[in-house]
Amino acid sequence: MPFRTLDNLDVAGKRVLLRADLNVPVRDGKISDLTRIERLSPTIRELSEKGAKVIVCSHFDRPKGKRVPAMSLAPMAAALGEVLGRRVRFVEDCSGTAAEQAVELLAPGDVLVLENTRFHAGEEKNDPAFAAALARLANIFVNDAFSAAHRAHASTEGVAHLLPSYAGRLMQAELEALDAALGNPVRPVAAIVGGAKVSTKLELLGNLVGKVDVLIIGGAMANTFLAAQGKGVGKSLQEAEMHGTALEILAKAQAAGCRIVLPTDAVVAREFKPNPPTETVSIDTIPPDTMILDVGPATVAALIQLLPSLKTLVWNGPLGAFETPPFDAGTVALAHAVAAATRNAGLRSVAGGGDTVSALRHAGVIEQLSYVSSAGGAFLEWLEGKALPGVAALEG
Repeated sequence: MPFRTLDNLDVAGKRVLLRADLNVPVRDGKISDLTRIERLSPTIRELSEKGAKVIVCSHFDRPKGKRVPAMSLAPMAAALGEVLGRRVRFVEDCSGTAAEQAVELLAPGDVLVLENTRFHAGEEKNDPAFAAALARLANIFVNDAFSAAHRAHASTEGVAHLLPSYAGRLMQAELEALDAALGNPVRPVAAIVGGAKVSTKLELLGNLVGKVDVLIIGGAMANTFLAAQGKGVGKSLQEAEMHGTALEILAKAQAAGCRIVLPTDAVVAREFKPNPPTETVSIDTIPPDTMILDVGPATVAALIQLLPSLKTLVWNGPLGAFETPPFDAGTVALAHAVAAATRNAGLRSVAGGGDTVSALRHAGVIEQLSYVSSAGGAFLEWLEGKALPGVAALEG
């Protein structure tokens, strides 16, 4: 891989600034999901066991350059200590005298969490002076926050140019998984793209039709493509102003030799609420007073039959309104089939994006795919073919 990793890196006695992503979900003042902290722990353990003085920095929420007590990283430092099973220190700033004094007290193997980088306006502005203040704390920079790598901020990109910089184990795993999915995939390769709007995933679709052999479009996004082709979609969510764009994507796919797969049947209802009366109908006979809320069983069966012909699958977005039963059925059935193909047939399955992660967790298969990215915007921008500043700074 073109980026520098922790392999053969001597960190004994060195001060290592580790950019983490501790921007975890918090409800009623308590962390509701430890996934990001748990995925970060192997890098911290490795650095600590090799004798590094580990200095963890991260953003949390959007304090807009001001100190907001409710957005402190103190609870995340405590949670990290619980996950690691050891003491983790915390300091109430990420630069300046307080941070420098806290770093001076570290012994080899110690772990220190700095306060929220976004309490400083220089963070999101990628201010050189703030990046330099962070760099003064350490000898080495390790970025383990792929999920923040699409931001050119001081702690993700600026500091990487001031210190010898490396990818942490989580960053490395993300990049290797993504490279295997789209960079240099084993073919045939397919992508599933769902979600509500074509407009929010226009660049993604445009990039994928030139990269994959099969593009499966689901969710309300599929309604726009169906309507653009002249099919009645009743009262379904769709973007009439995007019909021309949808037809352009279909034409681009045909020219690139990319097969587009759209639903052939659908589960419809007259009300969008949990467990309303539903009908399963052909995509050619959608009743005008109904909404398409999930793909139908024939569509699911066709997608499952497609899986044995694939070597690689990338998944971003659910097939239906999975948060509201029974409209999770299509996504759950396909998720189980993808998990089985990964387990039994060697399918390389890579998924990511907030709704996708939630849907796979809901289906109970999140640990059964080859790789599920915890990143949201960074995963999407990578799929769109964009350069990620935080990754580019580690190359060479």
